[in-house]
Amino acid sequence: MSKVRGIRGATTANSNEKDEVFNATSEMLAELVKANDIDADDVAAAFFTTTPDLNADFPAAAARLMGWTHVALLDAVEIDVPGSQSMCIRTLILVNTDKRADELVNVYQRGAANLRQWRVEE
Repeated sequence: MSKVRGIRGATTANSNEKDEVFNATSEMLAELVKANDIDADDVAAAFFTTTPDLNADFPAAAARLMGWTHVALLDAVEIDVPGSQSMCIRTLILVNTDKRADELVNVYQRGAANLRQWRVEE
């Protein structure tokens, strides 16, 4: 039986321009789809966040352009934590899958590659 599982992705844009937000988001989503063999019909929902310095357009619009026309999508602004990654686009895709959680591939591209490391502070 399929379960709903979350897949994470993050990337950075080179500038706060509509085309750059779309390009970075599309590149990240294409890699997530490829790495996890995602069919849009299996996606329950996708959440997108941007850092406050990216407001040229909605990352979810890039998903719509990729054919995710019947998927529930939501955009939001990330918490503005001092010293955190700037110009960052993140996603959490909820997908119906028979794969185990450890079989899913999270994708971190461009300047967001450093987000792969777990941050534990005491």
